[in-house]
Amino acid sequence: MPIYVYRAITDKGVIVRNRVEELNRNNLIKKLKRNNLTPIKIVQVKTVGKVKKTTKKNVKDIKDIMKNAKATTQIQGGNEKKVSTWNKLNNALVKTQKVKIQDIIIFTEDFYQLKRANFNNIHALSTIIQNTENYTLKSILEDILAGVESGENMYSTMEYYSDIFPYIYINMIKVGELSGNLDKSLKDAIDYLEETNKLNKQLKSILIPNLVQIIAILVLLFLGTIIAIPAIQKVFDAFGSTEQLPAITIWFSHVVNVLIKFWYIPVVILVAIFTVIYTYIHTSKGRYYFDYFKYRMPIFGRLIFSLDFLRFARAMLLNLNSGMRIQESLEVSKNVIKNSVMLSIIEASINNILIGQSWIEPFEKSYLASPMTTEMLKIGMQTDLRAMMEKLINTLDNDVKNAIRRIMVVLPEVVYSIVGVVLIFFVIVVLVPCIQVYMGGWLFSAAGF
Repeated sequence: MPIYVYRAITDKGVIVRNRVEELNRNNLIKKLKRNNLTPIKIVQVKTVGKVKKTTKKNVKDIKDIMKNAKATTQIQGGNEKKVSTWNKLNNALVKTQKVKIQDIIIFTEDFYQLKRANFNNIHALSTIIQNTENYTLKSILEDILAGVESGENMYSTMEYYSDIFPYIYINMIKVGELSGNLDKSLKDAIDYLEETNKLNKQLKSILIPNLVQIIAILVLLFLGTIIAIPAIQKVFDAFGSTEQLPAITIWFSHVVNVLIKFWYIPVVILVAIFTVIYTYIHTSKGRYYFDYFKYRMPIFGRLIFSLDFLRFARAMLLNLNSGMRIQESLEVSKNVIKNSVMLSIIEASINNILIGQSWIEPFEKSYLASPMTTEMLKIGMQTDLRAMMEKLINTLDNDVKNAIRRIMVVLPEVVYSIVGVVLIFFVIVVLVPCIQVYMGGWLFSAAGF
């Protein structure tokens, strides 16, 4: 069961802090409010029970099941068939399958279609499990089915697998089950997952090819310096030529040779730098500054902030539509955010509500959210917040698409500039000596002319 550390404020304004074990964050919030405590911050510090856990929530561990099956086989006659090494390897690989977002999309689409065909949850899950090829997802669905058969809601078991199902996805299923409109929630979840998957593919299509180009040229540069340059120098020496390699080629070749000979020095320096940065980032202050840099970094900063704010806005709209108050919606919606800067802004918004001030003010003072975004939220507070949040989400969607388009225009130009510089250096260092050999001018000096 997850363990949480919370800070809450009493009716008398006293802030208390405690460490508790609770089924999920929502249950903890309800329990605190029943005890006249208003949550300020809730942090999950430990979770017992992820996909890599030893036991499941509702069903026995697969190892126990296999032991029982083996024992039964022996009792029935001892005709157990010996498992080959190939089968053992295949089973091991199958059991370590990762659950990709595409697997969750397929499951959600199948479940949505079965619900539209008036299948109940148990029948729908049983049918999908039979057709699920991913072993990990299949075992999770079996656990969810066991929970449903025992009278639990689907979302309560999904929360146990929060590293597989996105938080906002679980929240959608929860709203659908509690409101009795699971079909609509499933359709919304499909749209959300497909949009997320599409966005991830777009980002990968931008980054991966450009990184491959740069790495490939750098590899060619170093291989050419290590292999081609010494070979050319040997040709000159063998024929007694006085021809000299370009000065920059000799210099870079010397640098590469020193790096090869004393390779451990740069490795130690790089490891030390990485360790210092890694340690600093894992401090509260370092994490905050690093997360702030991600929002302000060139090219990608605006996109990263827009994505986080879009996730937060979608979660908040979902919670508002389920009947939550603004404070509760903020408290629950912040769980979809990992960036400490955005979390601190949301925490400030919750604290503002507690003291009777505007919850929009922290977003405005952060200078990260656009003036248009904060103005829309202000107008929404004066009119209909839920309707305005829907319009805001559409606006943020367009912002994300525009940011991606800008990146697709700017990033190739930046990469081509870097590639151009590296190519010029490659030509001077490696290709010029090769051209010297090909042209044969060095033969005159070798012959004494």
